[in-house]
Amino acid sequence: MTASIPQLPLRDELFLLGHNDDTGQPHIHRRALALGMAGAVLIDLFLAGRIGLDQPDDPHPEGGQRIRLHRDRPVGDLIADSALGGIRPAPPLRAWLRGFADDLYERTRAGLHAGGILHATHRRRLAGLARTEIYLPTATKWAVVPRARLRYLATGREPPDNHTAALAGLVAVLGLTTHLYLDDTTTAAARLRAIAQQHYRPVRDVTAAVDAAVGDLATAAYR
Repeated sequence: MTASIPQLPLRDELFLLGHNDDTGQPHIHRRALALGMAGAVLIDLFLAGRIGLDQPDDPHPEGGQRIRLHRDRPVGDLIADSALGGIRPAPPLRAWLRGFADDLYERTRAGLHAGGILHATHRRRLAGLARTEIYLPTATKWAVVPRARLRYLATGREPPDNHTAALAGLVAVLGLTTHLYLDDTTTAAARLRAIAQQHYRPVRDVTAAVDAAVGDLATAAYR
């Protein structure tokens, strides 16, 4: 099933998994989803050999762990290439995630729309007085395929690959496991986290930074 369509960047798959297939409404706060997608961009760049991370015990009093550019050769993706341009000099990881997430939701949605993966439609609410533009997948396969890969991981039916294991970690920390349509979401979330913890250390560090940034967002909402 997964071989019939091209594998999308992690951020695109996370965007699709973060929305209801039928209504286009996000399952979580847009800002939290954008932080997850910013982490997904970094993970894709790491897996492509473009960036690395300082180890956590390196002293950086002004910002903690930092992103290091290994190769600035473009990867041929507009959003990923714009991320590479923002990694000079080595920025603090969590600060970079917050900054890059600012307009990432809209940019990702626009890219999916331009690529024919999402289509825009309008729905009326408030007895027809208000018209809302929503974006829906042009075909069910776009969300079904990454969701199926995660379901197979959660149930032990497939071994993890680097891409899906990273997606599993991001889905788990964003609380999207409940939308994979599994019978036991608590066990599934624990299994996806365990799989993600076996990944490369920089992937684990980015996922942890996303988790912390989303936590900061939730804390700020109650101040």
